[in-house]
Amino acid sequence: MKWVPQDIETYITAKEYVDTAIIPLYAVSVGEDMKQSAASAEFITLLTNHLERQFTGRLLLFPPFTYLKNEEREKSITTLQEWEKTISQQSFKHLFYITSDIDWRNREVELNGSLIWLPTLPLEQMDNSQKMEMIDSQVKQLFVLFTQKWHENE
Repeated sequence: MKWVPQDIETYITAKEYVDTAIIPLYAVSVGEDMKQSAASAEFITLLTNHLERQFTGRLLLFPPFTYLKNEEREKSITTLQEWEKTISQQSFKHLFYITSDIDWRNREVELNGSLIWLPTLPLEQMDNSQKMEMIDSQVKQLFVLFTQKWHENE
């Protein structure tokens, strides 16, 4: 389910079945890293939307947590921990963060959710069918990780 009114209405009526939250993490850079920042956001957007379609009824895709790449990471961690606290008060047993920003790997111990870091795939030179083939391949690999995490906590 996506963060849109119709899906949220469905979530509210069936939240006992929706135990997983996904939060995309987007680093925004302005200047020389702007194109890489946009490429990472495109990749994570396509990936998380495809994940949501695969697991509709089991997870809720939250809006992206967006931060400035050059901002102090403590500020981002504190805000993200607030998101965690709020989300964990609902029926979500599993929380996944998905990002292409490798800096999060050094800070993942400060988060309660599971961090999934993936390098940005170069999608800009691909046509739509190639993009979806590449994304589908990534989602199939993540499927194993998700089901493993779900079984750990049963």
